[in-house]
Amino acid sequence: MPIDAPHPLPPVAAWRINAMRFLFLLMATFMGGFVWYRLTFESAGQPLYWGLGKSMLGALALMSLLGVRYPLQMLPLMLYETAWKTVWLTVIALPAWLRGDWNIELQGLFNDCIGIVIAYFIIPWRYVWARYFAQPMEPLFKKR
Repeated sequence: MPIDAPHPLPPVAAWRINAMRFLFLLMATFMGGFVWYRLTFESAGQPLYWGLGKSMLGALALMSLLGVRYPLQMLPLMLYETAWKTVWLTVIALPAWLRGDWNIELQGLFNDCIGIVIAYFIIPWRYVWARYFAQPMEPLFKKR
């Protein structure tokens, strides 16, 4: 964004940027380590959608490495991670728990997803608002 832009982005504290780097590093190492191990050594005979889901998580882990270096530029990736885990927790896990249908598989996925609560305290929400909602839209067509 140019310096004279009408909607300047709010500053993001250094601690928050470094905390985002740490979250990206966790996503890349822990999630990536588990996912890539399973993709590499346990994928034979797995259902189609198992492989699809693990491949998407593997790609997310790889992209998280860029977030370690460029946390604000890769913020949409963290927002995606936060969104899908929040959707799963509220649309799948919570209703199953309320119905009394909780099982060991749901518990395992719940344990994998609940840590995303930390991201809600680290994501620079004022920056997200200014950058993705308040900032003017990029033009659909360039003027000739």
